[in-house]
Amino acid sequence: MADQNTDGFYTNLSCGALGIKPGFEAAVDLAIEFGFGAVEPDVGYLTSSPAEQVEGLRSRLAEHGVKWGNAGLPVDLNANAAAFASQLDALNDQAVRLASYGIDRVGTWIRPMSNTLTYRRNFRRHAERIALVDEILAGAGVRFGLEYVGPKSFWSTELYPFVHTLAEARELIDAVGSPNVGLILDTFHWYTSGESAADIAELSAQEVVAVDLNDAPTGLERDQQQDGQRMLPGATGVIDVAGFVGALRKIGYVGPVKVEPFNAELRAMAPRDAVAKTAESLTAVL
Repeated sequence: MADQNTDGFYTNLSCGALGIKPGFEAAVDLAIEFGFGAVEPDVGYLTSSPAEQVEGLRSRLAEHGVKWGNAGLPVDLNANAAAFASQLDALNDQAVRLASYGIDRVGTWIRPMSNTLTYRRNFRRHAERIALVDEILAGAGVRFGLEYVGPKSFWSTELYPFVHTLAEARELIDAVGSPNVGLILDTFHWYTSGESAADIAELSAQEVVAVDLNDAPTGLERDQQQDGQRMLPGATGVIDVAGFVGALRKIGYVGPVKVEPFNAELRAMAPRDAVAKTAESLTAVL
């Protein structure tokens, strides 16, 4: 079983990140059964279900000391203008509803390349769009996390590379200029970007919205690692998960920690078995 809370970290079950689909109510059951400290909110479920149904789930979570983890952002930062405007409009009601259920963190990832936008143009567009999203989220009392994506095998596949390192992500967040926007840190992206515990030590705890822990397959050089092929944390030792976790503890991070391994072996398991193995891996590294 996963330890619910470890020095301010709380283990966060995300069935979607594990590649399994038991349904949200079943995910809540699994989080409780295996001792997770949080469960990742399903935005679609929570914004479309009757309030009394959601409140019933909240009561059950509270009874077992389980919190909400970070939810996924229901807005695509790379959508065309019309789609982005439509999604942004819908976010107004979604953010208020999520906040009313006690969800206080939402995040998304930054696509690290483009075939049509140069770095500077893409940077300006992202800064503008992130600011628009953040205005809505901040108004509802919901923090906004951004995850950079590190593998060279991914960001080098299109004409114009974009943000794919911690330093670049911080520059983008600085350009937005809102203290409500922070980072989602993932060991896999930290490793593939060639970063160290010293880079994390430069952060404040307030800059980190959420954390993902993963390991990397053996037999590949750093630049050969594939974004869609990862391992459970601590499985291989390719990534210094202990150094990453230790650095976050030193800066005083408090928040959700989940696993997102994109692992074929795990996806092939029965949901309960996959969650059990994930809980075991989190306990071992935390």
